[in-house]
Amino acid sequence: MNHQFTILDKILCYRGFFRMEQYRLRHELFAGGWSPEITRECLERGHAVAVLLFDPDRDRVVLLEQFRVGALEFPGGPWLLEIVAGIMDDPAETTEEVARRETEEEAGCELLELLPICHYLVSPGGTSESITLFCGRVDTSNLAPGIRGLASEHEDIRLHLVSRAEALELLHTGRINSAAPIIALQWLELNRPKLLERWGLAPA
Repeated sequence: MNHQFTILDKILCYRGFFRMEQYRLRHELFAGGWSPEITRECLERGHAVAVLLFDPDRDRVVLLEQFRVGALEFPGGPWLLEIVAGIMDDPAETTEEVARRETEEEAGCELLELLPICHYLVSPGGTSESITLFCGRVDTSNLAPGIRGLASEHEDIRLHLVSRAEALELLHTGRINSAAPIIALQWLELNRPKLLERWGLAPA
């Protein structure tokens, strides 16, 4: 069932690295009728693409470690273990093109195949941001751990090559603690047999 809403007013509260907008609105209620006037702020930071890089021949994944200001007060600190990700800056660029570009910039890899996982809202109670999540097949035979990222974007990224089992252990112990890698690694565990069959590989 499609419920209705009405935007009464929208104002720009702040514009910087991100944008904050304030809405006055009303929406239909499940019990019938309409809500009173509601005021809500919404963080507008664009939409993003994230890619779990998986090497099925060596049963390992690529993780990236970098500083995140939103985790300053989070247990464990603001250096998070994540997967390749980037904002969709150019409306003409597809999610697949962003995935390939960010994989090259952040990990120095070429995607051999790109498979969709899901498209989800990050935190819809306060931001419009969504993430298109992929699994990318890569060959890590010539990939070495090291420091990567674009200086022009103030990126300071440490690349880690870890076994799939080690990545899952990092997930289970809470060392991996942001949504995109959690969702992607859980998806990989559920779908790995089908992926290996697709790629003509025997399960380990």
